[in-house]
This record gives sequence, structure tokens and C-alpha cells, in this order.
Amino acid sequence: MLSLTDRLTRAFSAAFEKAGCPPEHGQVVESQRPDLCQFQCNGALAAAKAARRNPREVGQAVLDALEEKELFESLSLAGPGFINIRLKPGFLARHVAEMGADAALGCPPLSPREKVVVDFGGPNVAKSMHVGHLRSTILGDSLQRLFRFLGQAVVSDIHLGDWGTQMGMLIVALSRSQPGLPYFDAAFPGPYPAQAPVSVADLEEMYPRASALCKEDPAEAERARQATFELQQGRPGYRALWRHFVEVSVAAAREDFSALGVDFDLWLGESHYQDAIPGMIDELKRAGVARPSEGALVVPVDQEGGIPPLLLVKSDGGYLYGTTDLATLRERALEQRASLVLYVVDKRQGLHFEQVFRAAAKAGYLERCRGEHVAYGTVNGPDGKPFKTRSGGVMKLKDLIRMAQDEALKAMRELGVAGEYPPEEQAGIARKVGIAALKYADLMNHRGSDYVFDLAKFTRFEGRTGPYHLYAAVRVKSILRKAAEAGLEPGELLPATGREEGLMMALALFPDAAREAHRHRAPNHLCEHAFRLAQAFSGFYQQCHILGEQDPALRASWLQLARICLAQLEKVLELLGIETPERM
Repeated sequence: MLSLTDRLTRAFSAAFEKAGCPPEHGQVVESQRPDLCQFQCNGALAAAKAARRNPREVGQAVLDALEEKELFESLSLAGPGFINIRLKPGFLARHVAEMGADAALGCPPLSPREKVVVDFGGPNVAKSMHVGHLRSTILGDSLQRLFRFLGQAVVSDIHLGDWGTQMGMLIVALSRSQPGLPYFDAAFPGPYPAQAPVSVADLEEMYPRASALCKEDPAEAERARQATFELQQGRPGYRALWRHFVEVSVAAAREDFSALGVDFDLWLGESHYQDAIPGMIDELKRAGVARPSEGALVVPVDQEGGIPPLLLVKSDGGYLYGTTDLATLRERALEQRASLVLYVVDKRQGLHFEQVFRAAAKAGYLERCRGEHVAYGTVNGPDGKPFKTRSGGVMKLKDLIRMAQDEALKAMRELGVAGEYPPEEQAGIARKVGIAALKYADLMNHRGSDYVFDLAKFTRFEGRTGPYHLYAAVRVKSILRKAAEAGLEPGELLPATGREEGLMMALALFPDAAREAHRHRAPNHLCEHAFRLAQAFSGFYQQCHILGEQDPALRASWLQLARICLAQLEKVLELLGIETPERM
């Protein structure tokens, strides 16, 4: 079905065309003055300017040409030619009822349908996920949910950091602490042990020490480089050990992602693309895209010199992140046949992705594909610097999640929320509230902005917070549950009066919020819609005591409105990655 604004825009576009003006001036938007009207069309001013006519004359000609006048309660000209629009209450109610009966809740699918790869998360082997992974994970997951909801074919990919010199560092470090392991015996015939000789905690302890030692001791750095080279050349013991490193790291990452309710279609790492790099480089050299430069191989990406070339191969023959990222984009565009690849990565990587995209375009990889950097800001502490623990260390993601759940439980107890429920259920509700607090606090900000991490603020049950929206949804569930217990069922949605109009208008504008979130890759538009919807229901419920209403038809209509509201609010929260409890 068409969204309400699309339906109105179609009608006004036809009227503009009939009045002798370009139809694109018929765009209808929500009114900025709801006290005067519900919608407005401002195209008469631009159309009049282009035609050198009086704007009010053009506006009146459009109104005279407008068909389907039965949809409108009032149409008027204001100021120099603004068209004010108010719908008939019955039409608004019918449209909202159609939305409630639609599987997509009134959101038409995007056209054309595209295959979209969403690259987010990006943890590294041997390193715990930390607060720095929070925004990529939450934002990327919301985008994959939104794109799927709008009918796109989505493939999400974690792009695990599982290759490079850090692997050699770990191999050398383990060979010092456990030299008797068979992985270090070049003559060992195999098979190698199935059980990993290290845990992810061991790797987390080993890596910082190994990295610091390599920085201090050139000989140690050379040993790590040699181990990396042998790993990449396929030395069996090193490959077996590397697989263990990856397996224990992925298992730990899966736990963290699962705690956030996030999953991926692909768990490919940088290692997946390594075998394709030599062939890609040969292609680029033959095509004249890659050129030698001071012993290295580069792709010039800016003739004016404003952007440095993309470095593909170092003078020592080694590859860089840009090399792997270019090979990754090549596979996604040419083999996976994606139309769009979204990289949900810190905004500080903007130059890197600009280089990669320009190099990919020169290589011909982006003829049928678009690469896009979905940049985001940082999570900061009260001092305005990236958020850390009280001791100054980087906050692990699992510790952050636990803190959010603990703070949520504390807030619930202070307000007496779910206090009469069994402890296990309270803990389950606190988990959902804590995750909702983290996700909503992140996504309510435009992704490009930084924000200050404040758990006490995030877990409040009022205002623009995740807990507030969960409580709003649970309240509607409670009303519908009590109605069902009393044998009361939703019925036909009656024409809107002043009491229902605000809620119906909020419901009707869901497709616009989803479309804006998609257009700007910015779920904050969904957060704004959820807040508006929750507030609109609160205002409606204050005036309309649903279960106490004596008129059966009116009560059934209000129950229907509550049902549609709950379905839409839960869907918006789901698109934000937020799960709603059944009760509180």
C-alpha cells in the first residue's frame, strides 16, 4: 500500500500537472503547524517563480484541479501560496486500519530491490570486544534489520580481523611459553590436537605483551614477521595454531553478540580474501591501475594530489589493510553481485574508505555496485574523551552489558517495576531493559555525532530512553490482555475525533520515518518516531479510558487503535534491535 504522504503527493502532483505546472511540485509533507492543518504542500511558490506567476494564483489553480476532494475535510491557501490540508476523519481512520491489516504495517517495499552487504562489528582475533565495538554493532544491526524490513536482500558480514603480523606475534609468544607443542615442530606429521592450547583469556594476556616486546626489540619483531610469513605460506603447524586462535576468539565474540541480540549471515575474516590478492594485483598492474612508487605498488586516486594513493604492496612485499579491503570489495561487487556495500565504521576511517572506493572505481569494480562508508562518532566519558573504565582501561563489551543490566535492575527496584515477579523473571526483564537502554541511547543520536555514556541517565523510565519505550509497549499489552480476559475484542476503527487524531497521525507517519532512516542510514529517525508514538498513546489513553468505556462500538474501536499502536511500536523497537518483555 502507499504511505499516506505518498498518496497525498500523488494526488497533488496530478493537480499541479493539470494546472500546467511540473508534477514534482506536488510534494506533501506533515504540517509544521498542527494547530492549523495536518499536512501542507509548499510547491506553489517554486512553481510560480519558475512560471513567473502569482503563487496564490498557482495555488488556487492546483486546488481547483485537485481530484478526490472527498478525502479532505478542508483545503486552504495561506500566506504567499502554502496549501494547508486537513483530512476527513473517516479517511484517516480507514488508512490507519489498512496499515494495521498490512503485514508491513503500511511500509511499502523499496524499489528496485537490491542486494545489500552490511559490513559491521569487526572484532579482532585475540582481543576482547570492547566499548569501541558498541556503535558499529548496534548501528549495523539496526540497518540490516531496517533494510530487510523494506524488502532488500541483505547479507551481513562481520569481517573478522584474523590475519596479519599480530598472528605471528602470538605464534612466537606461545612458542616461548609452551615450546613443546607439536605446532612448532616442522617435522611433525600430524594430526594436530583438536583442542586449542589457549583460551581467549590467554590470548588477551599474551597479545599486549607480545606487541610491546616487538616494539622494543627489533629481533623479536623480525621473529614475528618471519612467523607471519611462514603462516601465510601455509606452514601446517602454524596454520593449525592460527585456526585455534580464530576459533576461540570467534566463540567469545559470538557470546558478546548474542548478549546484544545480534547475528551475522557471514563470519568471514580478512584471511578469506588473502588467496585472491595476488591475482587482483596482477589484474590491476595489467590494466595500468596499479603503479610502482618508491619500491612499493600504489593506486593513484587523486590527480590533484589532495588524497594520497592507496598503498597496495609495501616495498618489502607485504600487504596492508587497504589491500585486503580492496579485495573484499572486489568479491562483494563481482562475485556476490551486491548492488550496495555499507561499511559501518568509525568516522575517523573516512580517508581510508575514500581511497578504497576510488581505487575500486578505477579498477571497474563499482560499475554495478556502490560502496558507502556509514560513519559514526565516538562513545565518550564525562571528560569528552573516549569512554574508559575507572582505572583508565578500555571497557570490555561484556562488562558494559553486565553494568547496564545491573543499573536497569536497580532502576526497576527503585520504581517498584516487576517487584512481585519471580527473581528469574526480574532478571530476564532487567536484561531486556539494560540492552534497550544501551541501544536506544546510542541510536537516538545521529550516527555522526559523539555522545556521552551515562548509564544512570540511559536506564531511566521517563523521557527519550529505551526503558520508557519498553514500559509504554508493556502498558498497551496489559490493556489488551485485560480486555481479552474480559471477553472484549478490537473492532472497526471509527472516524477520528480530537481524542484519537494525534495517535492516528503518529501511526500514519511510520513509513516516512522508516524511509528517512533508510535514506540517511540513520536510525535516529526511528527513535524519534517511537518516542512520538509512545507519547501520542499516552495522551490518547489519558482522555480515552478504554476498558471503562460503556459504548461497545467506541470501546472496540479504541481497542483496535491500541492493537495497531502496539504492533507498530514493537516493530519500530525491533528495527532498533530492542526486544519487548511481555510484562513489567
